[in-house]
Amino acid sequence: MGGAYMIGILVMVVSWLVGQQLRSRFAKYSKTPLSNGMSGKEIAERMLHDNGIFNVKVISVPGQLTDHYNPANRTVNLSEAVYGHRNAAAAAVAAHEVGHAVQHATAYQWLTMRSKLVPVVSVASSLVQWVLLGGILLINTFPQLLLIGIALFAAITLFSVITLPVEYDASNRALAWMKRTGIVNPGELAMSTDALKWAARTYLVAAIGSIGTLMYYVMMYMGRRN
Repeated sequence: MGGAYMIGILVMVVSWLVGQQLRSRFAKYSKTPLSNGMSGKEIAERMLHDNGIFNVKVISVPGQLTDHYNPANRTVNLSEAVYGHRNAAAAAVAAHEVGHAVQHATAYQWLTMRSKLVPVVSVASSLVQWVLLGGILLINTFPQLLLIGIALFAAITLFSVITLPVEYDASNRALAWMKRTGIVNPGELAMSTDALKWAARTYLVAAIGSIGTLMYYVMMYMGRRN
């Protein structure tokens, strides 16, 4: 179990460093007013309409970094720091979340795959910690329990890996739309690109950490008789 903890600690440290960079970038770009004077809500609605999407609502949700697209009720949910604010950071986040709405509207295959995994991952996440712990404690008498834990963790890891193309593609769609429409000036586009790049790295670190932890448990299971 110690190896898994070491991997977890390493991932947490790297995640913290990446998160610090992300927060620093967003704090900096939040101080840069958009030249077009549009709010995050207005940016989101404009991008939706430009993509022919008129059945998705843009709403405000409480909290920080709570921005997300909900395919179940077709809403782009923007945090308070994004919804009504008129700066480069808000524009980047709003456009990124609409990128997910565009994925949904065009049946983007990776988003479809991730959505199908949500129920499985929900169950796996609630059980995996206890199943793995039991599997490690009983590795010599009931190794099959650890194998079940590995299968549960593999589902979570797969979800994390599939999330990468979903997030990167949403950012690419957002930035391509910004550039194509000229809705932001070149300087604001560069800020948006940088902000979304660091946001994507948080998902990359999580995926790498999950893969590393999964491999550790697999090696533990394979070497149980050594």
